[in-house]
Amino acid sequence: MALSDQNPDDLLAYRPEVSVPEDFDAFWQRTLAEARARGGAVKAERVTDRHLLSTVEVDDVRFPGWNGEPVAAWLLRPRGAEAPLPVVVTYIGYSGGRGLPTDHLLWSAAGYAQLVVDSRGQGHDTPDRGEGDGTQWAEGFMTRGVDSPDNYYYRRLMTDCVRAVDAIVELPGLDAGRVVVAGGSQGGGLALSVAGLAPDRVAAVVPDLPFLCHFRQAVRISGEGPYLELTRYLRWHSPHRVETTFATLDYFDGVHFARRATAPALFSVGLMDPICPPSTVYAAFNHYAGADRTMTVWPFADHGGGFGRNTTMRLKWLRQRGLAPQQ
Repeated sequence: MALSDQNPDDLLAYRPEVSVPEDFDAFWQRTLAEARARGGAVKAERVTDRHLLSTVEVDDVRFPGWNGEPVAAWLLRPRGAEAPLPVVVTYIGYSGGRGLPTDHLLWSAAGYAQLVVDSRGQGHDTPDRGEGDGTQWAEGFMTRGVDSPDNYYYRRLMTDCVRAVDAIVELPGLDAGRVVVAGGSQGGGLALSVAGLAPDRVAAVVPDLPFLCHFRQAVRISGEGPYLELTRYLRWHSPHRVETTFATLDYFDGVHFARRATAPALFSVGLMDPICPPSTVYAAFNHYAGADRTMTVWPFADHGGGFGRNTTMRLKWLRQRGLAPQQ
């Protein structure tokens, strides 16, 4: 991978015009209103003993997502911590799910509660019941239902992610006024979508190397990863499905969510990232509506970004914004 798809100075000023559907806001208002109208209970069951954790309490959570369908999550909290706790809602990278509680011990070690949200169809615990809708040519999730915005896979997944934040008010011991949404790659793109769709419920957003941004650029220049599913799809269905495909993707572009997000934001980018090319990350960052936005740049990083070095930066950044647990 070359140093960058653009030089660093150009990236700082890269603010492309990305077409937004005229009914973008109405589409998402309708989508979320329909999901919320379905109702459904938020349920939590304590499972700590099963995982042999002595300093962390773990609940197995189910909350209503798309179409009211139950979505799985883990809720981790430091044992004996005084409520209410700030909570980090974590979304997962492409092809992964919530995994095991022992995969997610960092935030509870730092004193936070953490809600780890399963990705429908990608994880083991939340099926994608809408998988038969729309396009049947699908090697992965990027083309599932891409024939229309109503059918597209990410409509369901992004709705789940917003509903995870909705569920926080029904989970005891959490501070609904101090909600941080976070994730890497796909998880970062999902965190951006929630920050844009529910800005009044998000206190901060931490998108690392976010995926799902500036699709029209990403599909043309990515050298690896899930965007290539769309490239291959369009290769076989050009020219008649090119514009209809991008017209669908426009409803799910992180650039548009960034334009609607106002919470403090800590982005990161790898300038040698072939999966989420830096220009796609900067397209979202440079359009971000919130005045408090920071980009952590890893000049020689690929899609791994800063690895563990990001951790201390995140914790310090949140503390500076009054979002650390009480000491």
